[in-house]
Amino acid sequence: TISSVNTASGTNRHIDFFHQASTTRVGSIQTSSSATAYNTSSDYRLKENEVEISDGIDRVKQLKPYKFNWKNRPGIIVDGFFAHEVENIVEDCVLGEKDGEEYQQMDHSKLVPLLVAAVKQLITKVEMLEAA
Repeated sequence: TISSVNTASGTNRHIDFFHQASTTRVGSIQTSSSATAYNTSSDYRLKENEVEISDGIDRVKQLKPYKFNWKNRPGIIVDGFFAHEVENIVEDCVLGEKDGEEYQQMDHSKLVPLLVAAVKQLITKVEMLEAA
């Protein structure tokens, strides 16, 4: 649903995304006077079988970030990943198949939980070394 709704917090919700089989909102795009937020469902009531990420460092070490330019913007260097190299490390962040009919897409925000887990593991290691 595309709409522009003023919310009580002073933000404007412009696009709402709903589950196909219900009227449950599963995401939205909203703006304030200074920012845009891309929201997705994260409510605990939608989740089950949760287990803390214990292999954060190992999986982050498998990621291969690159500096590159897009073919249509040769003078601009950016940082990023190749989707096909990430799909087996963080499966739900890549859409499409390598060399498929359509280009692969990647939701970089899905890397955040893995990165936070790795940072927490590193903090624990540093604290243990400092305490020794």
